[in-house]
Amino acid sequence: MTSLPVASPGQKKLGLVIDLDTCVGCHACAVNCKEWNAGGVSAPLTDRNPYQDAPDGVWFNRIHSYEAGTGTASRTVHFPRSCLHCETPACVTVCPTGASYKRAEDGIVLVDPDRCIGCKLCSWACPYGAREYDVQEGVMKKCTLCVDRIYNEALPEADRVPACVSTCPAHARHFGDLGDPDSDVSKLVAEREGYALMPELGYAPVNRYLPPRPRAEPPAPPAPSGPPDIAGALLRWVDRVLSR
Repeated sequence: MTSLPVASPGQKKLGLVIDLDTCVGCHACAVNCKEWNAGGVSAPLTDRNPYQDAPDGVWFNRIHSYEAGTGTASRTVHFPRSCLHCETPACVTVCPTGASYKRAEDGIVLVDPDRCIGCKLCSWACPYGAREYDVQEGVMKKCTLCVDRIYNEALPEADRVPACVSTCPAHARHFGDLGDPDSDVSKLVAEREGYALMPELGYAPVNRYLPPRPRAEPPAPPAPSGPPDIAGALLRWVDRVLSR
């Protein structure tokens, strides 16, 4: 089985912070992820039967929509889901070939397709459903945090973020070092009380979600000041009709 790198104090932990309050479920992040990863470190993200009754394919980012709350407090919550780049990922430790591994320098979890045998142990071990099996390639694939983009010095510095972050029209996705308490993403998590997904499982996911903000109650309609002026309303209507 594959071992994890030894964690050190102040270790870099690159990850995503997703704001569930501003995500509109437009799927732009998923589409741009698909576009950027059409070829790259994990080979093309294939599609099967895209124009037939049962389309299928590999998607690193998926968005689920839920109805939360009841009555006037109800709202639609869009929940993007991808690899959380856990600190102690079970998908790595169960891999029999070392194909799944965690980088010591930035905490990104990756798959080496040349060593993957497609046994799917990692997908069974991942409780977040972040692993994608490519039937055509016969290997497992997953979110790479666009590692071939964030370190690409040929790109302007502002563009060295994952494709999903760069394309979000609502600015609901943020990228940075969650191992640095002074980073912008860490401050955002502290300010909005961001949370990890299912921390009780013990895998210590790096990515964080920002909860929806409570909605303000609509103002109550003004109370009537007295009995309705039915006669006056009738006379005003008659006056409008006769004035035509």
